[in-house]
Amino acid sequence: MLLVLISFAVLLTIGMPVAFAIGISGLVFFLQNPDLPATIPVQITVTETQNFALLAIPLFILAGNFLNGSGITQNLLKLASVLTGRLQGGLAQTSIALSTLMSGVTGSSIADAAMNARVIGVQMITRGFSRGYAAGVISYGSLMAPIIPPGIGFILYGTVGQVSIGRLFAAGIIPGLMLWAALAVTISITARKRGYQPERETLPTVREVAGAAWGGIWAILFPIVLLLGLRFGIFTPSEIGAFAVIYAVVIGFFAYRMLNLSSFREAMEASLVDVGAVMFLLALSAIFGYGIVFEQVPEVISAWMLGLTDDPYVVMVLIVLFILVAGTFMEGSVLIIMLTPIFLPLITEYGIDPVHFGLVFIIAATIGNYTPPVGGAMFVVCQVLRCPISEYTRESMPFLIAVSLVTLVLIFVPQVVLFMPNLLFGP
Repeated sequence: MLLVLISFAVLLTIGMPVAFAIGISGLVFFLQNPDLPATIPVQITVTETQNFALLAIPLFILAGNFLNGSGITQNLLKLASVLTGRLQGGLAQTSIALSTLMSGVTGSSIADAAMNARVIGVQMITRGFSRGYAAGVISYGSLMAPIIPPGIGFILYGTVGQVSIGRLFAAGIIPGLMLWAALAVTISITARKRGYQPERETLPTVREVAGAAWGGIWAILFPIVLLLGLRFGIFTPSEIGAFAVIYAVVIGFFAYRMLNLSSFREAMEASLVDVGAVMFLLALSAIFGYGIVFEQVPEVISAWMLGLTDDPYVVMVLIVLFILVAGTFMEGSVLIIMLTPIFLPLITEYGIDPVHFGLVFIIAATIGNYTPPVGGAMFVVCQVLRCPISEYTRESMPFLIAVSLVTLVLIFVPQVVLFMPNLLFGP
């Protein structure tokens, strides 16, 4: 496996697309083992694309694109502004609130960051926020997108690791709200020092809140309907993905009346690109994963870890540190696909709940989107706001610290993560 890993690192270094780097380095394993039939790479690649459980991924991607084209963003922006405009650093607080409310719609941190940069980021700079601060707020605010259901990261982890997707969805609710609170407090502290003022001088009235909430009610209900559908056995994960598409189309055409034939076609085209990229990556990663299982890499790592410590919390911290480092070079979905088969057997040996680990894993993998040198959300936001990476890195440090503290709480207090899954689905 050493030669495989070296090949993968070299291919990434020379700029090879990640999917091809995974597939080609996986083939190196078979070249090293001529006794293995040459047909296996083809068979496992095709078999991976025929996994029925993966059907949920393209369906949720399609639903998210339809919702984005339905005009739901402006309604949620109004609600976010009413709820947070009175707080210190008003537009920054609105950005975080919008990201949280949109999490159930986009499911992708990069998509959420790109949208917020265009919708709010430019306004923040016009109102006197520094480019680095605005970029930091918007990028770290998008961390809620894969955490609050229905995040694509949960579907990938649940499918690859055979973990209940319903429990994963439920596990994301409280941590997502904790991340919102931590970032909101951080904004209040830093905005006060910088003199960034609230957007409004008075508290919103009950009438204003109710009116704004009614405008965004369909987006707010979306994750609730999904969880209830899974909880009561009305839908399987794949079936609820199909329901999500129908829900998005009906809302776009009949409730908000902003989804037309043109935006419908744009959503379909965007979904084809997104689905093609994800499924191609999954198919080629199966070649890489075969070598991991064949060489018993999970067992080797488990034996090494068991010899190092018997404390499950120490193991979780070590794994998170490894993921954080790896996340600075690879996109979060790639890490989930590659590392779940390695780490899931290990944490099971330590008696760690797979849902607890999955939530922490996805947060750690997503943080890499906001850090140099190859953070996807970082590059998107900095490009839209024309912000130098050095300025972004310096001014986003308070948000990284806030997210890290929440992650530590989630590691050492698993009851916070497991409360909602146990409440909805039983212990």
